[in-house]
Amino acid sequence: MTRAPAAYDVIVLGGGAAGLMCAGVAGQRGKRVLVIEQADKCGRKILISGGGRCNFTNLGTVPERFLSANPHFARSALARYTPHDFLELVERHGIAWHEKTLGQLFCDGSARQIVAMLLDECAAGGAEIVCDAPLGAVAHADGLYRVAFAGREATSPALVIATGGPSIPQMGASGIAYDLARQFGLKVVQPRPALVPLTLSGAEALFTALSGVATEVVARCGGAAFREAALFTHRGLSGPAILQVSSYWTRGADVGIDFAPDAAPGWLAAAKRSAPKSTLRRALGAVLPDRLAVTLAEKLSADGELGTQTDRALAAAEAQLRDWHFAPDGSEGFAKAEVTAGGIATDGLSSKTMAASHVPGLYAIGEAVDVTGWLGGYNFQWAWASAVAAGQAV
Repeated sequence: MTRAPAAYDVIVLGGGAAGLMCAGVAGQRGKRVLVIEQADKCGRKILISGGGRCNFTNLGTVPERFLSANPHFARSALARYTPHDFLELVERHGIAWHEKTLGQLFCDGSARQIVAMLLDECAAGGAEIVCDAPLGAVAHADGLYRVAFAGREATSPALVIATGGPSIPQMGASGIAYDLARQFGLKVVQPRPALVPLTLSGAEALFTALSGVATEVVARCGGAAFREAALFTHRGLSGPAILQVSSYWTRGADVGIDFAPDAAPGWLAAAKRSAPKSTLRRALGAVLPDRLAVTLAEKLSADGELGTQTDRALAAAEAQLRDWHFAPDGSEGFAKAEVTAGGIATDGLSSKTMAASHVPGLYAIGEAVDVTGWLGGYNFQWAWASAVAAGQAV
């Protein structure tokens, strides 16, 4: 005899940050919730985030720090569930935290505390969680979603897509959210790696010899600018400043780097006057790591003592140092990307509830949606905010 599918009020696909948050909220509203996670445990990307301490939100969260084809879409959810709301939840669970630079909040202990907190919230709402459950067919008929998974079937009038994007595939990430979206008639903005190291080749490949060298810079691309550390790698450029601008980078575009963001205008000419027998390499070494100073001086082709250089030549060198252009030939792809830009198009979703406009009972939240935050806890805050919006609406 065929076993009848189990009936739920809400089925959440994905047991990551957004999925667990949504399940906890919906369950505590009295909904019977099922969470289906394909990996062997929930929250795997949470566990590796923030160096294992989970940068769980950012106090500087504003809609302008998120990328989307519709830059206004995230505004409603972010306004209704703020970093302070999530912080209140963290403190209610007795999790100690600290603020690092730029409003970033981390656990004092371990990212495992955030996963445990979310699982406790789900338990408080009676949500059922099934892990190591490969997803089978998903269908919609007669007002119900029918989901096959791990040899079982379940039905529900509400289905929440919270399976994330394809970034960090070794954690089990995939593009299944986009397949489901297309199946139900939703558009998908072309997914691409974001918050990802950029690669260099050709004449710029010599910079890879600086692998391991880091320095504070201002990085610019696509109208965005970030002042943080840049790191040279054996393949190209990384570090927080580069990860930030990578979200704005498109193939063929340049990335501009200011290697001397604190230097006053005319600083090289002033160095010439104070130490005319010094060299450009030595002057750069006063503000930059030695290996980087050597490479930049060689690229500037400004040998000899500063006293032999004209002020005009030094001004030109200074201008190049303030806006050094790199032409990346690519990125390190989804394998090294912290998040995915693009995703399920927001023009088919309600900004208040995350519900699909033309598919009753279908919701999409978190990284699966075309909303991508800056580095530093913003993507977690979008996960929490979009999950609460859906959890209160299902």
